[in-house]
This record gives sequence, structure tokens and C-alpha cells, in this order.
Amino acid sequence: MKLEHTALVRAPRTRVWKLVTDVPAAARCVPGVAAVTPSGTGKYKGSLLVQLGPVRLVLDGDVALTATDEAAGKASVRADAKDSRLGGTVRATMDLTLVDKGEDTELRITSDVQIAGRIGEFGQPVIQRKADQLMTQFAECLARTLA
Repeated sequence: MKLEHTALVRAPRTRVWKLVTDVPAAARCVPGVAAVTPSGTGKYKGSLLVQLGPVRLVLDGDVALTATDEAAGKASVRADAKDSRLGGTVRATMDLTLVDKGEDTELRITSDVQIAGRIGEFGQPVIQRKADQLMTQFAECLARTLA
């Protein structure tokens, strides 16, 4: 499933870059993140609690900052997680691009998400709505953090 999100963050690109490439700090802006701890260079262990319809998922897994190009304002993140209670996995590759918009920064996130197991039974529209909600809240938190 391909997802695309764009948000305007009211802060200069250099400040937004510093925050989004600091995975533990950026993770604090993702609703439902319970913990993110380093597990190697550019690698982290994490846990995300998320409500999908009537079901509460606990996704435990790994997050890695796989590529960064500060001059171009581009970074890539890979996340692999599973919910052992419901039974299912989520694998996502997210490409972030920061674009100068005067004193603000446009954050573009393109995600390729693969869902396996019972989590996938929720269907793309439900998952898309939840992803839209999480990305909107993420961008709002980034803006508040940088204000």
C-alpha cells in the first residue's frame, strides 16, 4: 500500500531536518509511541500502540534511518514491526523530503507499507484513515516542538 502525506511545518528547514533525523526525538511526535531505544548506529527498537477500529494493536519492532542527504533535504526510514497478540506484521519504508517554503518547511512523506496477517483484514480504507490521522498529528507536534 502506497501512502503520501504533505504537511507544512512552521519552522526553517535546518531545524526541521535536525528534528526529523533524530529518531528518538521525532518518535515522541508520533501518537502512540511507547518507547524508542538505540540498538546500534542509526538503529532503534520501538513500540507503537495504535487503535484500529475496535482493536488495539501493540506493534513492537525495529526502526532504522537508512539514508540521509541533508543538502537535498531527503531521508529514508525503514520500520519492521509485529503484533504478537493479534498476529500480523507491518513493514514500512518511508521517504521524507523537506522543501523550503519561505520561513516554513513543507514535509513530504511517501510510504510503502506492507501488512501481513490479521492486521491486513482491516482493509486499506481503515488503515489509510489511521495513517492520515497519525501523520497530521505528527506534523502538528513537530511544529509545536520547533515553535
